[in-house]
Amino acid sequence: MSENESGVSGLGWFLAGLGIGALVGVLYAPKSGKETRDELASSARDAREKAMGYVDQSKEQLGQYVERGKEYYEKGRTQWSDYVEKGKSFVQDQQSRVATAVDAGKQAFTQAQQSAQQGMEGANQSQS
Repeated sequence: MSENESGVSGLGWFLAGLGIGALVGVLYAPKSGKETRDELASSARDAREKAMGYVDQSKEQLGQYVERGKEYYEKGRTQWSDYVEKGKSFVQDQQSRVATAVDAGKQAFTQAQQSAQQGMEGANQSQS
């Protein structure tokens, strides 16, 4: 059971016990009506104060969860941005390498073509 569930459940049981205790107290107490009413009012005030304490505690816990969620979101967003930048850098590096390889291939092809033409010209001249 989580803390939040036990807190709510505990509050429910507390209030139920308070009501039952007040009822039993009224039935068996040898006090006057005014004393009984004052005691019931005092018990109700105590219960209200405790309930407000539980509400304040719940609000504080919720605030902590919200803050933690914001921290995780920001950390994830920062990591994602880092990954995107690394990816962009990697793509640019690969584009540069491919362009260099294509240029080298073109140059090698041009040189091979020129060598082949020179070889053919030399062969044609020697046959003539």
